[in-house]
Amino acid sequence: MRRYGKHTDEDDIRTRPGRRNTRPRTNIRPKHEDAAEGMVLTVDRGRLTVLVDDRIVMAMKARELGRKAAVVGDRVALVGDMSGKKDTLARIVRIEERTSVLRRTADDDDPFERVVVANADQLAIVTALADPEPRPRLIDRCLVAAFDGGLEPLLVLTKSDLAPPDELLELYGALDIPHVVTSREELETGGAADRVREQLDGRVTAFVGHSGVGKTTLVNALVAQDRRRSTGHVNAVTGRGRHTTTSALALPLPKMDGWVIDTPGLRSFGLAHIDPSRVINAFPDLQPGTEGCPRACSHDEPDCALDDWVAQGHADPARLYSLRRLLSTRERTEGD
Repeated sequence: MRRYGKHTDEDDIRTRPGRRNTRPRTNIRPKHEDAAEGMVLTVDRGRLTVLVDDRIVMAMKARELGRKAAVVGDRVALVGDMSGKKDTLARIVRIEERTSVLRRTADDDDPFERVVVANADQLAIVTALADPEPRPRLIDRCLVAAFDGGLEPLLVLTKSDLAPPDELLELYGALDIPHVVTSREELETGGAADRVREQLDGRVTAFVGHSGVGKTTLVNALVAQDRRRSTGHVNAVTGRGRHTTTSALALPLPKMDGWVIDTPGLRSFGLAHIDPSRVINAFPDLQPGTEGCPRACSHDEPDCALDDWVAQGHADPARLYSLRRLLSTRERTEGD
């Protein structure tokens, strides 16, 4: 079958250009200087909900960003349709530099770290005093991740009507971590929310906690009624809570300059990505004492200079104990 007519001419024949005749690709990318700025509120299967000024905009990540993914709390630059109308979609072309990151791995053998939240100022670690029982090792791991990622920790103890908080508070007393103790009755009357709210004004706070500790119930008490999320209960047989929050979500605090980020309930908190040498940065009273440490000192060795530093009265021995407990938490499971 002929592809061309009887009277063909060379100009009629389409030829494929050679490699040397093709237009070379360029590494120059548009700067998108007119892009709008926004904050990622939640991520769901490749679609991102972004707050742009006072509008909620749906967006997707631009191909040019490659493997770099935006997470809740990220400040991003967008182009495209930002009207916020139904069935419209903007494009995220840039992720701004992060001021802090909360990262975790699935377990201590997992080499792939996951950024849970970006640009948070504070990490509220929510722990029940009973039902379910507190897990100090999980708290330790959250503290290490907070110190490593540049977040200030806040300890929130719930269900104080079921057990006293004294023993747990004593365990973390040397770390000088601010804390709030609440009861179930106070959550219902709003008194607990008022005390927690005092710690949140003007800040972006990520809430983490084991399933069933009352984290989402507390978040619901802090935010507007139309922003509240569903809650679950603790299984009477296993003592574990049921996951009701499946994705991180940033929510504004009403009548306040602040945000809360509710994250899914934790079953584990891997620290494979943590460099132990960075944890000492959270202990400014101990940090000068490391100058005499041997190279690559783990700060839990017989010739560690921190022992002499504390013995000379430069720091409280309880602080050194707390540091070493946090550094060794990677070798223990959360349930220990």
